[in-house]
Amino acid sequence: MLIEIFLPLSLAFIMFSLGLGLTPGDFTRVARMPTAFAIGAIAQVVVLPLVAFALLPLFRVQPELAVGVMILACAPGGVTSNVITKLAGEAVALSVSLTAVVSLLSVVTVPMLVAFSVWFFMGEDAPEVDVTSLAVTMFMLTAVPVGLGVAMRAFATSFAIRFEVIAGRIAAVLFVLIVIGAVAANWALFITYLPVLGPLLVLLNILMLAIGYALALAGGLDVRERITVAIEAGVQNSTVGITVGAIVGAGAAGAALGPFSLAAGVYGITMYFVAVPVLLWMRRK
Repeated sequence: MLIEIFLPLSLAFIMFSLGLGLTPGDFTRVARMPTAFAIGAIAQVVVLPLVAFALLPLFRVQPELAVGVMILACAPGGVTSNVITKLAGEAVALSVSLTAVVSLLSVVTVPMLVAFSVWFFMGEDAPEVDVTSLAVTMFMLTAVPVGLGVAMRAFATSFAIRFEVIAGRIAAVLFVLIVIGAVAANWALFITYLPVLGPLLVLLNILMLAIGYALALAGGLDVRERITVAIEAGVQNSTVGITVGAIVGAGAAGAALGPFSLAAGVYGITMYFVAVPVLLWMRRK
């Protein structure tokens, strides 16, 4: 019931709530800020998975959990990164544009990277991952709801603006329930591997914030754009990670929320221990 109904519908609604805050201009704006967008997209789509892949050998993580870390690293940014950017007073337009476009790109990038990760870390024990089926599922759960939200914002603007606040609150509740569900469903693994997964995910978070900032600095972006790229690179959509992990896990063992979802569930908690101090520091600056 959880994986077949509640989890996919929750992700779809969360992505719909993201779409309500977007306009067509958020997608076309990338043409007016190509350098900033390219650096942010590369940091998130290319550098983040590579950094996660490089960190995993340094930690003793069982194969299923390693796959879960890679699934998280493949996930796009989410509403959280936009909110943090807004609260920090940084380049919100760039943040929203990155979230919008990278979320759509994830329909292609996530299935391919997940299939590779499952094969690499699990070898002969790897469950079969149908890349095409996963891509279609990603499209239905991410691109379609975002598109519907954007369409509502464009054609029923007044209603969309009013409903966006309510939708955001519902999405926040759903996010908390999903994270709790992912951790609770794997409680024994959570207790056993938290001393490993916790430091690994916190380190990944910190590294990507620093790397995103450094790449933006090297690219000549201004300070507001540097911080925005850092946030987009360092804050991921853990709901997507949990859902994709559940889909892969269900195909492997019929479980609703298996160990493939645990890393994203833990990250949904630990990212705030990194993001909040960073936000407070940026507000002081």
